[in-house]
Amino acid sequence: MNPDIGADLGARALHVLETVFGYPAFRGQQGEIVEHVASGGDALVLMPTGGGKSLCYQIPALLRDGVGVVVSPLIALMQDQVDALEEVGVRAAFLNSTQSFEEAMRIERLVRSGEIDLVYVAPERLMTPRCLELFESSRISLFAIDEAHCVSQWGHDFRPEYIRLSILHERFPNVPRIALTATADQQTRAEIAHRLQLEDARQFVSSFDRPNIRYSIVEKTTGRKQLIDFISSEHPQDSGIVYCLSRKKVEETADFLNEHGIRAMAYHAGMEHTVRAANQARFLREENIVMVATIAFGMGIDKPDVRFVCHLDLPKSIEGYYQETGRAGRDGLPASAWMAYGLQDVVLQRRMIDESEADETFKRVLSMKLDAMLGLCETLSCRRMRLLDYFGERSGPCGNCDTCLVPPVSFDGTVPVQKLLSAIYRVDQRFAGGHVIDVLRGAQTERISQWHHDKLTVYGVGADRSEQEWRAILRQAIALGLVTVDHDAFSSLKLTDLARPVLKGEQKVQLRQYQKPVKAKRPSTSRSSYEETELSRDEQAIFDRLRSWRMGTAREHGVPAYVVFQDATLREIAKVKPSSIDQLRGVSGVGEKKLVSYGDEIVAIINEMS
Repeated sequence: MNPDIGADLGARALHVLETVFGYPAFRGQQGEIVEHVASGGDALVLMPTGGGKSLCYQIPALLRDGVGVVVSPLIALMQDQVDALEEVGVRAAFLNSTQSFEEAMRIERLVRSGEIDLVYVAPERLMTPRCLELFESSRISLFAIDEAHCVSQWGHDFRPEYIRLSILHERFPNVPRIALTATADQQTRAEIAHRLQLEDARQFVSSFDRPNIRYSIVEKTTGRKQLIDFISSEHPQDSGIVYCLSRKKVEETADFLNEHGIRAMAYHAGMEHTVRAANQARFLREENIVMVATIAFGMGIDKPDVRFVCHLDLPKSIEGYYQETGRAGRDGLPASAWMAYGLQDVVLQRRMIDESEADETFKRVLSMKLDAMLGLCETLSCRRMRLLDYFGERSGPCGNCDTCLVPPVSFDGTVPVQKLLSAIYRVDQRFAGGHVIDVLRGAQTERISQWHHDKLTVYGVGADRSEQEWRAILRQAIALGLVTVDHDAFSSLKLTDLARPVLKGEQKVQLRQYQKPVKAKRPSTSRSSYEETELSRDEQAIFDRLRSWRMGTAREHGVPAYVVFQDATLREIAKVKPSSIDQLRGVSGVGEKKLVSYGDEIVAIINEMS
């Protein structure tokens, strides 16, 4: 696979990109990263999901002598990653616990003899004396540490075994290392560099923006019913992921979707391994399936045509939210990130932090991350601006999030917030949000009578607002840090020090006006909007025919459909309508191996339909 050593490195890299992977040019910083690592440099790469991180280590591994070792925590996905490489003619394999002893021995022989280009290995396997001895006795071209954020104890996917990967620097000082992640704030970035001994590595930070994703956050009212309305109106017949906090909710939501005619499967760590693996394989290989999962699902998922990611529960941090929503639209086509979020989500997340066994420093970090997440949910400005700002990236209004498309109405909420804070204080900061709102609205309940709260001066002062409006005000007061939720059995509301200047009239509060949820209108056609606008009727017919051919071919090869070709490539073929192999050669995503494997069939389909 190695081109002539004497050729210019950049030209050689571009040659591999074109002939092996079928792409005409590098995107963003890819070319620079490839040249740096191929020439022996260490690198820390932050690039959004779908930005092409894998090429940043795959191409250098092909350019350098020896075997590229990819450290990945994703045993369940290694087979698909290897299948995708083999489809383009790269000699790849993996070493993990799913293999027989004989198969592992065969792969080890290939590594020792250099008859392989890339080998994937889990960090636990890498740390074994046998595996380290294998790599020490072989010619290694590079080490790629994928999902590098797993090394961070402050991160959302911490894996203790990742910390031990500093051994690579000690045992293989002359082998370049590249650590890659899609999600890392400044603190996590510094920890990755420190833990992996990459302080002297060159850092490549791409834009975190995913402009093809439309971010929307709605107030949670009916939850699963809202989810059904969203999927039915925005993404009928599309593949998507729905995230829930608990295993029970995952299973109940999957059942609910199936009952309403949406093909859905469940995935969580409590399921039997064989069932979980089978569901993941179906999701990757089939189209139009919704996976309902805990956050145990998704890291490293390469399925490019996930058109939507939904959250039925509030994520713990912006990093987690960004990582999970980033699984939508990896192919660059329009996709949605939709979340339903309510007051109970805030209460639950606060309680989980308070009741965790972490030390106070760690709890403080978790609270700060949750505050940032709440700020994103309650922002009056562009959500994408807020999201990117968290990662230290400045931007302007995006025009493709709910707050840009339907700007929220803001108002001076000082007086209603003062009423809320006063009510919390008057009930001795001993009651939950529901009771405080009942007091404000002048409700006649047994509990109010029992505690004589109908005698308070604040009783009924908020009768002009609905319960939903007060819940929205309370949620924003919590997000602003004026109110906190105690972790006692009653979820009592407490005032913070920040509440004092508001109560005294020394500080004004701007709030988002509550708006009644509007049921989404169903589209007049079942096709997704990007298909309608991007392809003509003839092109759409060719595209549909190519997708049908691709599904049959993928089944024959036992690989996911996108491993054969991604939708974006089939779309371009439908537009170009290549009537010969030479014309097909110029299409993005069609490398030489795929040209040999599938070229004649594709040209025949085009000529048949022209």
